[in-house]
Amino acid sequence: MDKINLLQQRKQKILQAGKDVRKDIDSLIDEDSFVEFSTFSFSENDFYGENAEGEGVVTGFATIEGYPFYIVAQNSAVLSGGVSKANCEKISKCLNQAEKSSTPVIYLLSSLGVRVGEGVNVLEGLASLILKASQLKGTVPQYLVVNGDVYGQLAILAGLCDFTFFIDGKSVLTANSPLVISAQSGVNVKKSEVGGASALDKAQLTSFTVKNIGEVKENIIKINELISTAVIDNDELNTVCAELDKNTNIKNLLKIFDDNSYVEIGATYSSEIKCILGRIGGIAVAAAIFDEKDGVKLNSYNVRKLKDFAEFVCCYNLPYITFVNTLGIQADMGVNNSLVLREIGEYVSILDCIDSGKISVTYGKAIGLGYTLFVAKNMGYDYSFAFANSKIALFDDVQGAEIEFSSEKNIDKAKLESRYADEHSDPINAAKCGYIDNIIQPSLVRQYLIASLQMLLK
Repeated sequence: MDKINLLQQRKQKILQAGKDVRKDIDSLIDEDSFVEFSTFSFSENDFYGENAEGEGVVTGFATIEGYPFYIVAQNSAVLSGGVSKANCEKISKCLNQAEKSSTPVIYLLSSLGVRVGEGVNVLEGLASLILKASQLKGTVPQYLVVNGDVYGQLAILAGLCDFTFFIDGKSVLTANSPLVISAQSGVNVKKSEVGGASALDKAQLTSFTVKNIGEVKENIIKINELISTAVIDNDELNTVCAELDKNTNIKNLLKIFDDNSYVEIGATYSSEIKCILGRIGGIAVAAAIFDEKDGVKLNSYNVRKLKDFAEFVCCYNLPYITFVNTLGIQADMGVNNSLVLREIGEYVSILDCIDSGKISVTYGKAIGLGYTLFVAKNMGYDYSFAFANSKIALFDDVQGAEIEFSSEKNIDKAKLESRYADEHSDPINAAKCGYIDNIIQPSLVRQYLIASLQMLLK
């Protein structure tokens, strides 16, 4: 028997079975850098009476722009990407290697669920896989690409990964089959309306929506470079953001970051808060920007977004900058009877664990709880700055103060009006007490931030 010829035939069979997913891998990685392992992993599927080529998943390691990554790519051409115990074991083996070498992991998932013939065996496999992915969280970055339909328990990985990518017109992510969800809900809708990126705006799972694998690669390169290299040379340290003196909108605020250095995480949900990874003066930072003209009102969803972002910041030791324009908790029945207070409590706990530096910049309003959480020196901010035209106060306006004190008899409205008039909400009052390090001209904020970040570098 010609063993070499037989090996080539077997390889060709596996390559043919996974030709599409291998094209996706090639689109993601440096040319000819992929090294596959467990190539000949097979298990007999008694229910279907056929072998699953390579267990329906391709695993190995490769480089992207010279950086190493482990790759897990499900092959939907094999039994619809059906999950088996051996399938899970093959993926877990890859994750174990990633953990040992502290190497990031990229998942390309496409699966219609478990293989029916597996019985409880596959559930044990899934438990092992999910636990291992959980153990990697905060240790090595995990990137998940919803590379088609992903149904069932494997969708839990989206809740464990640091970044999840949805591809326009292709990605669907659901905990159960969309048909089952539609039937149980009494509606007849397309699968994209159940598990597409726009349909999951409350789930807070969509880090990025992209057009193709090429865009996935671009974002992974940016993120990986930011968390791998804290500082790079930058000659433009004294850049003035002149536009900010005229308008402190999001477009002008983003000019504080180095050119082409930043990415926004989770743009499709709670968009009133922008979570940004980027560089300022060559220094890698994470920034939360409150983007609402009259001030962001907090609810359980946008605080959860902040909490998840702060957790990532804490794990990867990035300086954390908060651009503040918030009024505190939204005053309505629904928000009051929600998880908002619990989410705020957990956010504070995570914030306290960030020891890579915290900077607050009040560019709009810091009212009540908005000040306490995002500006107060006693919340642990290393540096606090405020724009000269910002507003720091206990209440947003005179009317708010009157409502707050409405139960008191003989309230002196004239006194309230004097205390909470705009001129008495000037940030200079907080600065006089030593709570604000400096009142700054908006156009100079980048210079102040660079100086502060340089002092925080360890």
